[in-house]
Amino acid sequence: MDLQYVLELIGVYVFAISGALAVQDKDQDWFGAGFTGFITAIGGGSLRDILLGSYPLVWIGDVWFFYAIIAGVVTTFLFYSLVARLRKTMFFFDTIGIGFFTVLGTEKALSLGVQPPIAVVMGMFSAVMGGVLRDTLTNEMPIIFRKEIYATACLAGAILYITLDNFEVTRNFNLLASMSLIITIRLFAVRYKLSLPSLGKWK
Repeated sequence: MDLQYVLELIGVYVFAISGALAVQDKDQDWFGAGFTGFITAIGGGSLRDILLGSYPLVWIGDVWFFYAIIAGVVTTFLFYSLVARLRKTMFFFDTIGIGFFTVLGTEKALSLGVQPPIAVVMGMFSAVMGGVLRDTLTNEMPIIFRKEIYATACLAGAILYITLDNFEVTRNFNLLASMSLIITIRLFAVRYKLSLPSLGKWK
């Protein structure tokens, strides 16, 4: 296994935990929590691949992604109290996850021959749509509709990746730089409560 593959599995694992935890205040049973965790983990990548016509879907073509999701859900079941107390740590890993999956989603879209603007959107979808589905299932306002800077950070990182790729910057440096931009924007936005102007302010 190479490092990228391991990181993808870890990202799926963390997203599955995030989804399972999302139902803690909703009086859901464990099946509901597990289903939400599953959808959170595979939602973004599956939607991207369906839109791009890339089959089989990643988690169908590689059973280890399915196992990573199951591991995340089981971890939540067995160590619920511990995981719930580690929400700040989980937020950090979730932030790393959206950075990683944005860049990989953008890269995959480019490899399938789509135009750069579409690749940027596909990269953002890869990272955030699982969370959108999670919030929808738990009757919460999806995070991309809140004032938090979330999807915008992903778009910025995807645009940087496209830009550096056009200048033929080495892949590893490009991955690191683009991921770092997403993570930095997200962490600073949460730390200093930064947000984009609301629609009403433009009237």
